Amino acid sequence: MTIIDHLNPPTGMMADNIVGFARALRAAGLPVGPGAVIDALNAMQLIEIGNRGDLYATLQAIFVKRHEHALVFAQAFALFFRAAEDWKHMLDSIPLPDHAKKKLKPASRRVQDALAQPATHEVPQQQEQELRLSVSDKEILQKKDFAQMSAAEIAQVTRAIAQMRLPQAELRTRRHAPDQHGLRLDLRRTLRGSLRTGGDIVDIRKLGRIDRPSPIVALLDISGSMSEYTRLFLHFLHAITDARKRVSVFLFGTRLTNVTRALRERDPDEALANCSSAVEDWAGGTRISASLHVFNKQWARRVLGQGAIVLLISDGLEREADAKLSFEMDRLHRSCRRLIWLNPLLRFGGFEAKAQGIKMMLPHVDEFRPVHNLTSMQALIAALSAPPPVHQRALIRSAA
Repeated sequence: MTIIDHLNPPTGMMADNIVGFARALRAAGLPVGPGAVIDALNAMQLIEIGNRGDLYATLQAIFVKRHEHALVFAQAFALFFRAAEDWKHMLDSIPLPDHAKKKLKPASRRVQDALAQPATHEVPQQQEQELRLSVSDKEILQKKDFAQMSAAEIAQVTRAIAQMRLPQAELRTRRHAPDQHGLRLDLRRTLRGSLRTGGDIVDIRKLGRIDRPSPIVALLDISGSMSEYTRLFLHFLHAITDARKRVSVFLFGTRLTNVTRALRERDPDEALANCSSAVEDWAGGTRISASLHVFNKQWARRVLGQGAIVLLISDGLEREADAKLSFEMDRLHRSCRRLIWLNPLLRFGGFEAKAQGIKMMLPHVDEFRPVHNLTSMQALIAALSAPPPVHQRALIRSAA
């Protein structure tokens, strides 16, 4: 076999399987492009196809570009080539690497969904149908309430949320750092530099203020009344956590749970599964006052420093609305720079604050926003990216 032969991708059943496997990886979320597929086809001519371990290692080296994609690749490889009947006579019993034998984790559901798609010859027709989606269809999906969506629509929205990024709204701190365009004289560095010139000050060093992104703290209600929105909100928080490192997330129903570390898992399905296993009161009752008391007492000083922004995501339907709720909301309000209440009930045009819990909470928030569809989430990102209000705390209700 010559070098020219190596540059010609193989054809036949082997090529179809490699292309199908690459398409399944792409559907499962891995960034697999045409160039990687061609590299894989060329690599198949250089290895022993019957060696399962060599096949796995070769395809992994080509298709896996990030550490968090390795587990998804391992699951897809096991499922795809187990299901491909035409490959059974080509793959021997050589064991896979140890990290490929791990028990299937929640991300495997995404892999199984990708492999359950129509056959290779039906995919172009599917893509053509997706391209025919009109602008009006996309607008309807943008404005449709999460609670009214079908399973297919929720899957589309989940993919859209995963692409959301929150720009780094900078907050000016009191600290200084070397900055040639700064307004403050750095006397120490200036005098130290003058020693090189015999005491003559030739280079004047300056200091400038340090700008850092504002910390974001999210308090998400996971009670039964919020069950239709909780998972999508967690996807949203995972998306902004992936883009910003200073994000803390707490879930509360009848008790408060810190899931910040769980949401830092790069794979969204893994992150949500970790959150679910860490919470004991999922879709139960609501005790906002007790949960806020625990947060204010145990966590406020740890996470609300340096001008933190708090996102309170709840419908405000407190089971035990009393004076304690108003006190805890006021304490939370005074501890942060900006308190934004996101309430799905604002999707109703004639919403009025009639519930006792909502009446007690409303005076202690800076902004009151709806969060029930993609449009409202994008409006929230725009609000968080804008410069914060300095002199006044205004109650704002935005139309979705």
